[in-house]
Amino acid sequence: MQIKPVSYIKRRHQLKYRDTACKNCGHPLDLSDKFCPNCSQANSTKKLTLKDFFDEFFSSVISYDSQLLKTLVAMLWYPGKITKDYINGKRVSYTNPFRFLLSLAIVYFLMMSYDSDFSKLNDLGVDMGTSDIIDDNGTLKINIGSDEQQNELQKVVDSLKINKEIIEVTNAIKLNDSILLSNPGFHYNKYKDSAFARRLIGKYEIVNLLMKKKKLRKFNKMKEDYGVLESPENKVIFNTAGSVSKFTRQPGSFVNDLISKLPFTTFFFLPVFTIFIWLMYIRKKYNYTDHLIFSFHNQSLLFILLIISFLVNTIFDVSSGWVFITIFSTYLFLAMKKFYNQGTFKTIVKYLLLNTIFFILASISVFILFTGSLITY
Repeated sequence: MQIKPVSYIKRRHQLKYRDTACKNCGHPLDLSDKFCPNCSQANSTKKLTLKDFFDEFFSSVISYDSQLLKTLVAMLWYPGKITKDYINGKRVSYTNPFRFLLSLAIVYFLMMSYDSDFSKLNDLGVDMGTSDIIDDNGTLKINIGSDEQQNELQKVVDSLKINKEIIEVTNAIKLNDSILLSNPGFHYNKYKDSAFARRLIGKYEIVNLLMKKKKLRKFNKMKEDYGVLESPENKVIFNTAGSVSKFTRQPGSFVNDLISKLPFTTFFFLPVFTIFIWLMYIRKKYNYTDHLIFSFHNQSLLFILLIISFLVNTIFDVSSGWVFITIFSTYLFLAMKKFYNQGTFKTIVKYLLLNTIFFILASISVFILFTGSLITY
Protein backbone atom coordinates (compact mmCIF):
# COMPACT_ATOMS: atom_id res chain seq x y z
CA MET A 1 0.00 0.00 0.00
CA GLN A 2 1.41 3.38 -1.08
CA ILE A 3 1.53 6.07 1.60
CA LYS A 4 0.60 9.45 0.13
CA PRO A 5 2.14 12.60 1.59
CA VAL A 6 -0.23 14.62 3.69
CA SER A 7 -0.46 18.38 3.34
CA TYR A 8 -2.17 20.88 5.56
CA ILE A 9 -1.48 23.70 3.04
CA LYS A 10 -4.59 25.07 1.45
CA ARG A 11 -5.48 26.07 -2.07
CA ARG A 12 -2.87 26.30 -4.84
CA HIS A 13 0.09 24.97 -2.87
CA GLN A 14 -1.53 21.66 -1.89
CA LEU A 15 0.58 18.63 -2.76
CA LYS A 16 -2.02 17.28 -5.17
CA TYR A 17 -1.47 20.35 -7.36
CA ARG A 18 2.34 20.16 -7.41
CA ASP A 19 4.36 18.94 -10.38
CA THR A 20 7.86 17.54 -10.90
CA ALA A 21 8.80 20.23 -13.44
CA CYS A 22 8.28 23.98 -13.45
CA LYS A 23 5.49 25.07 -15.78
CA ASN A 24 7.37 28.31 -16.52
CA CYS A 25 11.00 27.32 -17.15
CA GLY A 26 10.94 23.49 -17.08
CA HIS A 27 13.35 23.23 -14.14
CA PRO A 28 13.13 19.81 -12.32
CA LEU A 29 11.24 20.02 -9.03
CA ASP A 30 10.51 17.89 -5.96
CA LEU A 31 7.03 17.64 -4.51
CA SER A 32 8.39 19.48 -1.47
CA ASP A 33 9.15 22.55 -3.62
CA LYS A 34 6.46 25.18 -3.22
CA PHE A 35 8.31 27.47 -5.64
CA CYS A 36 10.73 26.93 -8.49
CA PRO A 37 14.30 27.64 -7.29
CA ASN A 38 15.21 28.74 -10.83
CA CYS A 39 12.51 31.30 -11.68
CA SER A 40 10.51 31.59 -8.40
CA GLN A 41 7.16 30.67 -9.97
CA ALA A 42 4.70 28.81 -7.73
CA ASN A 43 4.79 25.03 -8.22
CA SER A 44 1.10 24.53 -8.94
CA THR A 45 -0.97 23.02 -11.71
CA LYS A 46 -4.24 24.33 -10.31
CA LYS A 47 -6.21 26.67 -12.57
CA LEU A 48 -6.43 30.21 -11.26
CA THR A 49 -9.67 31.25 -9.60
CA LEU A 50 -10.55 34.85 -8.78
CA LYS A 51 -9.66 34.15 -5.15
CA ASP A 52 -6.21 32.82 -6.15
CA PHE A 53 -5.65 35.81 -8.40
CA PHE A 54 -6.44 38.38 -5.72
CA ASP A 55 -4.48 36.44 -3.09
CA GLU A 56 -1.38 36.68 -5.27
CA PHE A 57 -2.00 40.35 -6.01
CA PHE A 58 -2.36 41.38 -2.37
CA SER A 59 0.57 39.24 -1.25
CA SER A 60 2.80 41.00 -3.79
CA VAL A 61 1.49 44.40 -2.63
CA ILE A 62 2.13 43.56 1.03
CA SER A 63 5.59 42.27 0.13
CA TYR A 64 6.38 45.50 -1.75
CA ASP A 65 5.04 47.60 1.14
CA SER A 66 7.31 45.72 3.54
CA GLN A 67 10.31 46.27 1.26
CA LEU A 68 9.41 49.92 0.87
CA LEU A 69 9.17 50.47 4.63
CA LYS A 70 12.53 48.78 5.27
CA THR A 71 14.09 50.78 2.43
CA LEU A 72 12.81 54.08 3.79
CA VAL A 73 13.90 53.34 7.37
CA ALA A 74 17.39 52.26 6.31
CA MET A 75 17.76 55.17 3.91
CA LEU A 76 16.58 57.87 6.29
CA TRP A 77 18.25 56.75 9.52
CA TYR A 78 21.40 54.92 8.47
CA PRO A 79 23.33 56.84 5.78
CA GLY A 80 25.29 54.48 3.52
CA LYS A 81 24.01 51.31 5.24
CA ILE A 82 21.39 50.41 2.65
CA THR A 83 23.98 50.47 -0.15
CA LYS A 84 26.39 48.30 1.82
CA ASP A 85 23.65 45.79 2.58
CA TYR A 86 22.47 45.71 -1.02
CA ILE A 87 25.86 45.14 -2.65
CA ASN A 88 26.73 42.55 0.01
CA GLY A 89 23.76 40.44 -1.07
CA LYS A 90 20.94 41.55 1.24
CA ARG A 91 18.56 42.51 -1.57
CA VAL A 92 15.18 40.88 -0.99
CA SER A 93 14.62 43.12 2.05
CA TYR A 94 14.89 46.30 -0.02
CA THR A 95 13.27 47.65 -3.16
CA ASN A 96 15.23 47.66 -6.40
CA PRO A 97 17.31 50.91 -6.44
CA PHE A 98 16.60 51.63 -10.11
CA ARG A 99 12.83 51.10 -9.85
CA PHE A 100 12.66 53.00 -6.55
CA LEU A 101 14.47 56.04 -7.98
CA LEU A 102 12.38 56.05 -11.16
CA SER A 103 9.14 55.91 -9.15
CA LEU A 104 10.21 58.82 -6.92
CA ALA A 105 11.36 60.92 -9.86
CA ILE A 106 8.08 60.44 -11.72
CA VAL A 107 6.02 61.23 -8.59
CA TYR A 108 7.99 64.40 -7.87
CA PHE A 109 7.87 65.83 -11.39
CA LEU A 110 4.19 64.94 -11.74
CA MET A 111 3.51 66.87 -8.53
CA MET A 112 5.47 69.83 -9.86
CA SER A 113 3.67 69.77 -13.19
CA TYR A 114 0.23 69.39 -11.59
CA ASP A 115 0.63 72.11 -8.97
CA SER A 116 2.44 74.68 -11.12
CA ASP A 117 0.12 76.32 -13.61
CA PHE A 118 2.63 76.64 -16.45
CA SER A 119 -0.24 76.97 -18.94
CA LYS A 120 -0.49 80.62 -17.87
CA LEU A 121 2.82 81.18 -19.62
CA ASN A 122 0.99 80.61 -22.90
CA ASP A 123 -0.58 84.06 -22.37
CA LEU A 124 2.89 85.52 -22.90
CA GLY A 125 3.32 83.68 -26.20
CA VAL A 126 3.69 85.71 -29.38
CA ASP A 127 3.14 84.83 -33.01
CA MET A 128 4.77 87.65 -34.89
CA GLY A 129 8.04 88.43 -36.57
CA THR A 130 10.42 91.23 -35.63
CA SER A 131 9.15 93.29 -38.53
CA ASP A 132 5.57 93.13 -37.21
CA ILE A 133 6.11 95.29 -34.15
CA ILE A 134 5.36 98.52 -36.07
CA ASP A 135 1.83 99.21 -37.26
CA ASP A 136 0.84 100.95 -40.49
CA ASN A 137 0.90 104.35 -38.76
CA GLY A 138 4.52 103.91 -37.69
CA THR A 139 3.65 103.30 -34.04
CA LEU A 140 5.30 100.63 -31.93
CA LYS A 141 2.89 97.76 -31.19
CA ILE A 142 2.97 96.04 -27.81
CA ASN A 143 1.20 92.69 -28.15
CA ILE A 144 2.52 90.62 -25.28
CA GLY A 145 0.54 89.51 -22.23
CA SER A 146 -2.71 91.03 -20.96
CA ASP A 147 -4.03 94.52 -21.78
CA GLU A 148 -2.72 95.81 -18.46
CA GLN A 149 0.76 94.38 -19.14
CA GLN A 150 0.72 95.87 -22.65
CA ASN A 151 -0.14 99.31 -21.27
CA GLU A 152 2.66 99.13 -18.70
CA LEU A 153 5.18 98.09 -21.37
CA GLN A 154 3.97 100.87 -23.67
CA LYS A 155 4.57 103.43 -20.90
CA VAL A 156 8.11 102.14 -20.38
CA VAL A 157 8.86 102.30 -24.11
CA ASP A 158 7.40 105.84 -24.35
CA SER A 159 9.47 107.00 -21.38
CA LEU A 160 12.67 105.75 -23.01
CA LYS A 161 11.88 107.72 -26.19
CA ILE A 162 13.29 105.05 -28.45
CA ASN A 163 10.38 104.77 -30.86
CA LYS A 164 12.33 106.50 -33.63
CA GLU A 165 15.33 104.18 -33.34
CA ILE A 166 13.11 101.09 -33.21
CA ILE A 167 11.20 102.23 -36.26
CA GLU A 168 14.41 102.75 -38.24
CA VAL A 169 15.74 99.30 -37.33
CA THR A 170 12.36 97.70 -38.03
CA ASN A 171 12.08 99.34 -41.44
CA ALA A 172 15.52 97.99 -42.33
CA ILE A 173 14.39 94.49 -41.24
CA LYS A 174 11.20 94.84 -43.27
CA LEU A 175 13.24 95.73 -46.34
CA ASN A 176 15.46 92.70 -45.81
CA ASP A 177 12.41 90.47 -45.32
CA SER A 178 10.87 91.78 -48.54
CA ILE A 179 14.06 90.96 -50.46
CA LEU A 180 14.15 87.42 -49.04
CA LEU A 181 10.45 86.82 -49.73
CA SER A 182 10.82 87.98 -53.34
CA ASN A 183 12.68 84.75 -54.15
CA PRO A 184 13.04 82.52 -51.03
CA GLY A 185 14.37 79.50 -52.92
CA PHE A 186 17.20 81.47 -54.54
CA HIS A 187 18.27 83.12 -51.27
CA TYR A 188 18.04 79.81 -49.40
CA ASN A 189 20.13 77.83 -51.87
CA LYS A 190 22.81 80.50 -52.14
CA TYR A 191 23.95 79.53 -48.64
CA LYS A 192 24.93 76.00 -49.71
CA ASP A 193 28.62 76.93 -50.09
CA SER A 194 28.81 79.23 -47.04
CA ALA A 195 30.64 78.46 -43.81
CA PHE A 196 28.77 76.12 -41.45
CA ALA A 197 27.60 78.72 -38.90
CA ARG A 198 26.67 81.29 -41.53
CA ARG A 199 24.83 78.64 -43.56
CA LEU A 200 22.72 77.50 -40.61
CA ILE A 201 21.85 81.03 -39.50
CA GLY A 202 20.98 82.18 -43.02
CA LYS A 203 18.82 79.18 -43.83
CA TYR A 204 17.09 79.35 -40.45
CA GLU A 205 16.24 83.02 -41.01
CA ILE A 206 14.52 82.25 -44.32
CA VAL A 207 12.59 79.23 -43.00
CA ASN A 208 11.48 81.21 -39.95
CA LEU A 209 10.31 84.05 -42.20
CA LEU A 210 8.34 81.68 -44.46
CA MET A 211 6.65 80.12 -41.42
CA LYS A 212 5.56 83.54 -40.16
CA LYS A 213 4.62 85.20 -43.44
CA LYS A 214 3.58 82.30 -45.66
CA LYS A 215 2.30 79.99 -42.91
CA LEU A 216 4.67 77.26 -44.09
CA ARG A 217 4.14 74.11 -42.01
CA LYS A 218 5.42 71.15 -44.07
CA PHE A 219 8.89 70.50 -45.43
CA ASN A 220 7.49 68.93 -48.62
CA LYS A 221 5.70 72.21 -49.35
CA MET A 222 8.99 74.07 -49.04
CA LYS A 223 10.68 71.54 -51.31
CA GLU A 224 8.00 71.80 -53.99
CA ASP A 225 7.43 75.57 -53.94
CA TYR A 226 10.98 76.82 -53.42
CA GLY A 227 13.19 74.05 -54.80
CA VAL A 228 14.87 73.25 -51.50
CA LEU A 229 16.80 69.99 -51.56
CA GLU A 230 15.76 67.18 -49.19
CA SER A 231 18.82 66.72 -46.98
CA PRO A 232 19.31 65.93 -43.26
CA GLU A 233 20.64 69.44 -42.64
CA ASN A 234 17.69 71.15 -44.31
CA LYS A 235 15.24 68.97 -42.40
CA VAL A 236 16.90 69.73 -39.07
CA ILE A 237 16.82 73.47 -39.80
CA PHE A 238 13.14 73.25 -40.81
CA ASN A 239 12.17 71.24 -37.70
CA THR A 240 14.13 73.57 -35.43
CA ALA A 241 12.43 76.64 -36.87
CA GLY A 242 9.04 74.97 -36.39
CA SER A 243 9.83 74.06 -32.81
CA VAL A 244 11.07 77.54 -31.92
CA SER A 245 7.98 79.05 -33.55
CA LYS A 246 5.74 76.77 -31.48
CA PHE A 247 7.73 77.58 -28.33
CA THR A 248 7.24 81.34 -28.80
CA ARG A 249 3.50 80.77 -29.22
CA GLN A 250 3.06 78.25 -26.37
CA PRO A 251 5.91 78.57 -23.82
CA GLY A 252 3.79 77.06 -21.02
CA SER A 253 3.17 73.86 -22.96
CA PHE A 254 6.89 73.65 -23.67
CA VAL A 255 7.74 73.86 -19.95
CA ASN A 256 5.28 71.05 -19.17
CA ASP A 257 6.80 68.94 -21.94
CA LEU A 258 10.29 69.66 -20.57
CA ILE A 259 9.35 68.64 -17.03
CA SER A 260 7.85 65.36 -18.25
CA LYS A 261 11.29 64.37 -19.61
CA LEU A 262 13.28 65.20 -16.47
CA PRO A 263 12.79 61.85 -14.67
CA PHE A 264 14.26 59.94 -17.58
CA THR A 265 17.12 62.43 -17.97
CA THR A 266 18.20 61.49 -14.46
CA PHE A 267 19.04 57.98 -15.63
CA PHE A 268 21.32 59.27 -18.38
CA PHE A 269 22.99 61.78 -16.08
CA LEU A 270 23.72 59.60 -13.04
CA PRO A 271 25.69 56.86 -14.88
CA VAL A 272 28.02 59.56 -16.26
CA PHE A 273 28.43 61.16 -12.85
CA THR A 274 29.14 57.74 -11.34
CA ILE A 275 32.26 57.45 -13.51
CA PHE A 276 33.76 60.33 -11.53
CA ILE A 277 32.83 58.67 -8.22
CA TRP A 278 34.52 55.47 -9.41
CA LEU A 279 37.68 57.42 -10.38
CA MET A 280 37.65 59.27 -7.04
CA TYR A 281 37.52 55.97 -5.13
CA ILE A 282 39.42 53.83 -7.62
CA ARG A 283 41.53 52.23 -4.87
CA LYS A 284 38.48 50.93 -3.09
CA LYS A 285 37.18 47.38 -3.59
CA TYR A 286 33.93 48.59 -5.13
CA ASN A 287 33.21 48.24 -8.85
CA TYR A 288 31.31 50.69 -11.06
CA THR A 289 27.91 49.10 -10.35
CA ASP A 290 28.44 49.45 -6.60
CA HIS A 291 29.08 53.17 -7.03
CA LEU A 292 26.03 53.45 -9.30
CA ILE A 293 23.79 51.86 -6.63
CA PHE A 294 25.23 54.35 -4.12
CA SER A 295 24.30 57.19 -6.51
CA PHE A 296 20.78 55.81 -6.99
CA HIS A 297 20.19 55.57 -3.25
CA ASN A 298 21.38 59.11 -2.57
CA GLN A 299 19.40 60.54 -5.46
CA SER A 300 16.33 58.68 -4.17
CA LEU A 301 16.72 60.34 -0.79
CA LEU A 302 16.99 63.73 -2.50
CA PHE A 303 13.66 63.14 -4.26
CA ILE A 304 12.07 61.99 -0.99
CA LEU A 305 13.15 65.22 0.71
CA LEU A 306 12.01 67.31 -2.27
CA ILE A 307 8.59 65.64 -2.16
CA ILE A 308 8.29 66.30 1.60
CA SER A 309 9.41 69.91 1.07
CA PHE A 310 6.87 70.32 -1.73
CA LEU A 311 4.05 69.04 0.49
CA VAL A 312 5.12 71.24 3.42
CA ASN A 313 5.26 74.31 1.19
CA THR A 314 1.85 73.55 -0.33
CA ILE A 315 0.07 72.82 2.98
CA PHE A 316 1.62 75.53 5.17
CA ASP A 317 2.43 78.12 2.47
CA VAL A 318 6.08 78.41 3.54
CA SER A 319 9.45 78.07 1.82
CA SER A 320 11.19 75.03 3.32
CA GLY A 321 13.39 74.00 0.41
CA TRP A 322 16.62 75.27 1.97
CA VAL A 323 15.97 73.23 5.13
CA PHE A 324 15.67 69.94 3.24
CA ILE A 325 18.62 70.74 0.96
CA THR A 326 20.72 71.33 4.10
CA ILE A 327 19.54 67.99 5.51
CA PHE A 328 20.45 66.25 2.25
CA SER A 329 23.90 67.89 2.12
CA THR A 330 24.64 66.65 5.65
CA TYR A 331 23.25 63.21 4.89
CA LEU A 332 25.35 62.89 1.72
CA PHE A 333 28.55 63.65 3.63
CA LEU A 334 27.71 61.06 6.30
CA ALA A 335 26.77 58.48 3.65
CA MET A 336 30.08 58.97 1.82
CA LYS A 337 32.06 58.73 5.06
CA LYS A 338 30.31 55.56 6.22
CA PHE A 339 30.07 53.76 2.88
CA TYR A 340 33.64 54.41 1.74
CA ASN A 341 35.06 54.26 5.26
CA GLN A 342 37.51 57.16 4.92
CA GLY A 343 38.62 59.91 7.29
CA THR A 344 36.86 63.23 7.69
CA PHE A 345 39.42 65.31 5.79
CA LYS A 346 39.55 63.01 2.75
CA THR A 347 35.75 62.81 2.70
CA ILE A 348 35.42 66.61 2.80
CA VAL A 349 37.82 67.04 -0.13
CA LYS A 350 36.08 64.40 -2.24
CA TYR A 351 32.69 65.68 -1.18
CA LEU A 352 33.48 69.17 -2.48
CA LEU A 353 35.06 67.91 -5.70
CA LEU A 354 32.20 65.53 -6.50
CA ASN A 355 29.55 68.15 -5.79
CA THR A 356 31.33 70.60 -8.10
CA ILE A 357 31.40 67.96 -10.84
CA PHE A 358 27.76 67.14 -10.12
CA PHE A 359 26.59 70.72 -10.67
CA ILE A 360 28.68 71.11 -13.83
CA LEU A 361 27.27 67.89 -15.31
CA ALA A 362 23.75 68.81 -14.18
CA SER A 363 24.03 72.20 -15.94
CA ILE A 364 25.27 70.53 -19.13
CA SER A 365 22.44 67.96 -18.94
CA VAL A 366 19.79 70.65 -18.50
CA PHE A 367 21.22 72.62 -21.43
CA ILE A 368 21.23 69.52 -23.66
CA LEU A 369 17.69 68.64 -22.54
CA PHE A 370 16.45 72.18 -23.18
CA THR A 371 18.11 72.36 -26.60
CA GLY A 372 16.93 68.89 -27.60
CA SER A 373 13.40 69.59 -26.40
CA LEU A 374 13.34 72.88 -28.26
CA ILE A 375 14.44 71.23 -31.50
CA THR A 376 11.96 68.36 -31.22
CA TYR A 377 9.04 70.28 -29.65
